[in-house]
Amino acid sequence: MDIFSSPLAVRLERTVTATGPHILQNPNQINSPFETLPKPLFPLPAAAASTAASSSSPPSDTAAAMDAGGASDPSRQVRVRFVTKLPAPLRAPPTSIAVPADLTRMGLSEIVNSLLLAASPGHQTQPFDFLVDGELVRLPLQEFLLAKGISAERVLELEYVKAVAPRKQEDPCPHDDWVSTVDGSNPRIWRDASECTHILEGHSDGITSASFINKGETEDRLHVVTSSKDRSLRLFKFDTSVSIPKQIGAYKILRGHTSSVQSVAVDPSTDMICSGSWDSSIKLWSVEGSEEDGDTVSVKKRRTNSDSSGTEESQFEGSATSTFLGHTQCVSAVAWPERQTIYSASWDHSVRQWDVQTGKETWNMVSGKALNCLDCGGESSSLIAAGGSDPVLRVWDPRKPGTLAPIFQFSSHKSWISSCKWHPSSWFHLVSSSFDGKVMLWDLRTAWPLASVETHKDKVLCADWWKGDSVISGGADSKLCIASGIEIV
Repeated sequence: MDIFSSPLAVRLERTVTATGPHILQNPNQINSPFETLPKPLFPLPAAAASTAASSSSPPSDTAAAMDAGGASDPSRQVRVRFVTKLPAPLRAPPTSIAVPADLTRMGLSEIVNSLLLAASPGHQTQPFDFLVDGELVRLPLQEFLLAKGISAERVLELEYVKAVAPRKQEDPCPHDDWVSTVDGSNPRIWRDASECTHILEGHSDGITSASFINKGETEDRLHVVTSSKDRSLRLFKFDTSVSIPKQIGAYKILRGHTSSVQSVAVDPSTDMICSGSWDSSIKLWSVEGSEEDGDTVSVKKRRTNSDSSGTEESQFEGSATSTFLGHTQCVSAVAWPERQTIYSASWDHSVRQWDVQTGKETWNMVSGKALNCLDCGGESSSLIAAGGSDPVLRVWDPRKPGTLAPIFQFSSHKSWISSCKWHPSSWFHLVSSSFDGKVMLWDLRTAWPLASVETHKDKVLCADWWKGDSVISGGADSKLCIASGIEIV
């Protein structure tokens, strides 16, 4: 399932067969890592950003050496051995071979495909990426060797992996207004195209954030929390086994913020929620609760159907269990990766770590820019990615003592970054969206984007991973877009 929202209502969609997905042939839609392959045909690559902070970029003396040393000399060769952790049908012979030194990863991919075709005539040609000492190769071989100080005299071991880039683009799903937030963490409702199955109603102003509360219930029972400019959060629970759009009201309303609620996150146990607001505070709330719990009071009855004969359910109003103070401007994003730890990002330029039990700030990093988004991921979910009012996506490691500098910076966007999300099962991969109208896929092992999705016609406001092999995004063009066929092994 995917959640996406527009002002005043959240809509959940079930997919039904329509025209179906199609293979992308337009290089302006998705830029993937290869210019061409024998078959199938893949889109053109995104140009590497000239400003990308990169350990892959050769220093000036290396560049001079390449100019003087004839890096483009087609007669020069490098001996390589292709290795992989992919399953047996995709394993090339381990013997070393001589290849032109000016080959790019596209040429290397063609060689690997040729070797695989020779061993198995039924092999389907596909693009590969290449790693040397854990770093993705993004330069011609000889330039890469010069930049890294690796001798061209030894046999170079090249580990190849499946290239990470979308292969398909579903037809966009139009909406009545901006698609302001998406959550792809629950895949139960989607099929192939879109059909609205539920409308979650009740907010009196635009919805800013929405999240599934994955409580381990049956497949047909779901919980969702939403936040809004109307200063409230709302909790919904509903049955997904319906075939027509159904209007759902909240079973619990959470009030206490004095300004727009900008962000929401669910704790790992799914018992609590935290929210960030334009009032500069972070508040904690209980998901469950009854009149006996002390944090909720019954405020009214609501009918479960528009029919006046429908049954009635109590609607509760809850108050915050804790409030964290410290930020001086809008708390634009919150994340709750561990039971006792919350991270927040703010327009006051800071990322902060909070101890849930004490409510005290335990780490504070100033980025120098107003921040719009934040997510936790990487190894043991210990890395912090954040973006904001410049084109740079930054990654920090709070475990590193003595420095607050980002350990990675990705600079290929051309405008503000609106959202960022780590892949749910990969330490290396992220997705980001930007006001430049693009969604980009990243790998920590290179400063260049793996792919750039350009299907939106206006600002992209949100993006998330879906089903592990797709990216969903929403924007100011009132469209929900899905790029699929992304293989991350």
